[in-house]
Order: sequence, then structure tokens, then C-alpha cells
Amino acid sequence: MSDAIFGADLFSELDRLQRQMADLFGGFPSSIRSGRFGAFPPVNIGSTDDSIEIVAFAPGLKQENLEVSIDKGLLTISGERGASYADDSPESKPYARERFVGAFRRVIELPQDVDPDKVQARYANGCLSISVGKRETSKPRSITVQ
Repeated sequence: MSDAIFGADLFSELDRLQRQMADLFGGFPSSIRSGRFGAFPPVNIGSTDDSIEIVAFAPGLKQENLEVSIDKGLLTISGERGASYADDSPESKPYARERFVGAFRRVIELPQDVDPDKVQARYANGCLSISVGKRETSKPRSITVQ
């Protein structure tokens, strides 16, 4: 290849292009249905034979400020995170803020084999653990050959 076409450093150009594409499309989805890069709360999603397991990482929230709902195959996690105690002081002047403050909403598309009547949610140590059971008809079973 000629340096005249691509410049001296092809890899830096590819890196720049990748960053521009990520900015344009907001990052790439990493799970069943995820929002843009940096969506709050970040989630891990897994599956067992009996359920879909979702862990949302939301430290610093109060349990009463979290809401979990399921409708038409979409699980919604919503709530609000208030300012930290240092932000409440009138003489405090922020230098930098990296912590998200305000209302949030995260929607996760669930597989078709889940049972919306079998949902359990628990919040402990900054992690919201949600278990959505699967329908009995979707579980593996053994068939007797006659």
C-alpha cells in the first residue's frame, strides 16, 4: 500500500474513525437490548434454565427511589438519584462532576419465553437483582420414545 493514500499512520486513522462512529451511533449494544454507551444503571444480564437474571449496578440509591415494571416483554428500571451530601452545601462550588444526578430510566427487552408473573427484585449493597422466571413450556424436558 502507498503512504500517499492513507497517510503515515493507518492505525491512528482507523482509531479516529472508530471513535467517530461510536460518537455518531452512541456506542454498540452489548446485551439483549441496551441503551447508549454510559446508560444508567449499567446492567449484567444472564440466563439459566429457569430464569433470566439481571443485575443493575446503582450504588447510592434508596430502595424507595427505585421502580421496576414489566409490560409487553419490556422490563423497565426507573428512579431518581439525588445529589451527594457535598453538593447540598451552599458554599460548595463544584470543580468537576462525574456522578450522574437526576431521573433515569433503563428499558431491557426480554426473551419471549419469560413469565411476567414470576418476577422478583431485591436491592442490596448498591445492586438491584431482578429474576424473571421462564414459562414451564419453554423449559427443556425429556420425551419418552415409545
